[in-house]
Amino acid sequence: MNDVKEVALGKIHESLGAKMIPFAGYNMPVRYSSDLEEHNVVREAVGLFDVSHMGEFIVSGEGALPLLQYVTSNDVSKLEIGKIQYAYFPNDNGGIIDDLLVYKLGEERFLLVVNASNIKKDWAWINSKNDFGAVLENVSESYSLLALQGPKATDVLNKLSSKDLSDLVYYSFTHCDILGIKDVFISATGYTGSGGFEIMISNDKAATLWAGLMEAGDEFGIKPVGLGARDTLRLEKGYCLYGNDIDDTTSPIEAGLGWVTKFSKSFNADSIIKKVKEAGAAKKLIAFKMVDRGIPRSHYKIVDEFNSEIGEVTSGTMSPSLKEGIGMGYVNVDFLKSGAPLFIQVRKKLLKVEVVKLPFV
Repeated sequence: MNDVKEVALGKIHESLGAKMIPFAGYNMPVRYSSDLEEHNVVREAVGLFDVSHMGEFIVSGEGALPLLQYVTSNDVSKLEIGKIQYAYFPNDNGGIIDDLLVYKLGEERFLLVVNASNIKKDWAWINSKNDFGAVLENVSESYSLLALQGPKATDVLNKLSSKDLSDLVYYSFTHCDILGIKDVFISATGYTGSGGFEIMISNDKAATLWAGLMEAGDEFGIKPVGLGARDTLRLEKGYCLYGNDIDDTTSPIEAGLGWVTKFSKSFNADSIIKKVKEAGAAKKLIAFKMVDRGIPRSHYKIVDEFNSEIGEVTSGTMSPSLKEGIGMGYVNVDFLKSGAPLFIQVRKKLLKVEVVKLPFV
């Protein structure tokens, strides 16, 4: 039985020659030309992604704010209408159910954008915690989400938009008309670190929007971009990928998410997470570059010079921008304090790495 869902633009991606793969329950384009070409066009000009596999929930009513204050780590009461907040859902053991974006649509109305692989899990979780009478709607199947990313993204979108989007600041959103389509939802967000927008639109208008963006972007060298380049782009900026760098067993303190963990309010498992913060995490998510030639991969062991395991790679690649191996992984904190050299075990070889600060690019 085939449970893989199709996104609204699936046939368009196939017509463009995309390699389609099952990803997070959806048939998604992983690449159209090459990961390297698609990566570089986003860094240097502009690329268009279909990220319609992401999940969207509407939370509204008098109970909306109390519910979100309880189930998310960040302080939603500080959010203004038109602004966006990064947060995570803590589970009952102080791990991470998912990371997400919270958009304040109105005084008692919020949009949550969650990871595709976690839609069912997140939906069940937020419903199980809704003792506040909030109204919950899962609108994931009704909308497409396109990401226009890169330094030329504003130039492209301004050709089509009814309002100038040059001043839309990072982590803000607005509505405007595009290509005769009324009230299109546009946010200054993305997963590439190259600037740009994410545009949410009803499925029946998605093909019109895709075609219009590709045509408007033609003079700037726009290309469609798949999930392959999306992964190298996010890793160069040090953005965590759920399932790789964070999961249900990860402490947010280990993962460096203390900045979106607000103990000024009460939230699920706050006492557990606070204890980890006060005692100090046993391991820490680090970023590293290869000193010796090689490409780090997920699940490679991080070892000391005596080949004793002290951690594990969670994400790794050959950086298209830097042309060197980069990665992230968890390492024993006591070992990090020692300042001793770190290595990655690749088959029978030990390859030296150096710890660096994020972002890589």
